[in-house]
Amino acid sequence: MSPFLLTRTLPEDATDAALRADVQHGLTGTPKTLPPKWFYDAQGSELFEQITELTEYYPTRAEREILIARSTEIAEATGARTLIELGSGSSEKTRYLLDALTDLHTYIPVDVSESALTQAGQALVAERPGLQVHALIADFTASVTLPDTPGPRLIAFLGGTIGNLLPAERAAFFKAIRSLLSPGDALLLGTDLVKDEKVLVRAYDDAAGVTAAFNKNVLTVVNRELGADFDPGAFDHVALWDTENEWIEMRLRSHTAQTVKIPALDLAVDFDEGEELRTEVSAKFRKEGVRAELSTAGLELAHWWTDGEERFALSLSVAR
Repeated sequence: MSPFLLTRTLPEDATDAALRADVQHGLTGTPKTLPPKWFYDAQGSELFEQITELTEYYPTRAEREILIARSTEIAEATGARTLIELGSGSSEKTRYLLDALTDLHTYIPVDVSESALTQAGQALVAERPGLQVHALIADFTASVTLPDTPGPRLIAFLGGTIGNLLPAERAAFFKAIRSLLSPGDALLLGTDLVKDEKVLVRAYDDAAGVTAAFNKNVLTVVNRELGADFDPGAFDHVALWDTENEWIEMRLRSHTAQTVKIPALDLAVDFDEGEELRTEVSAKFRKEGVRAELSTAGLELAHWWTDGEERFALSLSVAR
């Protein structure tokens, strides 16, 4: 077997079909919505990298702090021989785990981006002779079929991305994760924690306006891919804390009454002045809530680690 293997489990046209379905459904619903995954074309990914370096945006730094301090404990607790990472991207933070997992046989990065998987995977096998990398082009929010690899298995879902799923979606996601694991296998989960509202809002509405540009980029993606005529300048970036649901919402607010045409869908979408389009929900968590959601899916919380300021948590849960 080659040390780097790439398997496509998504049809070539899956991304286009998914975008069409999400735009059709989201822009004809009430309230109007678009899923946050459409932020991440090349420009959006570059903007997000800039966001992670902003003073206001703490999650990336906080999670890295935990990984640096706790990767050895994670390795000792799991003894993983296979590491599966969902939404792996550049696999940059994963290197702390790869260094610590001394008995690791196979790393399985899962992402929708073939280019990101290829670049990261080839770099890793060059750096780590003996490591098998079997990359999967797949949508981890849908069904994922894993290759046959040695256990114990550790699934890593980092970055707080779990917060982008609504409660019912999280329940389905955790149930699907449990179905991939044998008893004793584990899930390493990154969760941003509930904290002061001002800290949270600043993290999603930075002074330099990088997050605003990132938010509006979803309109540019729809314009390019579906021939729409959104004017990003006709929308304002909005970040709000929902106290009841304990999540941040990112929205785009229309300056004026306007109609946006999307020729690829034969669709015209009316916006009232001040009407908002929701582009992201980012839930924040408490330990007992995470424990309860995992338990419902058949996963038992075994370890809970936070950064020094208790802003972010990594939890390790085992399959029962």
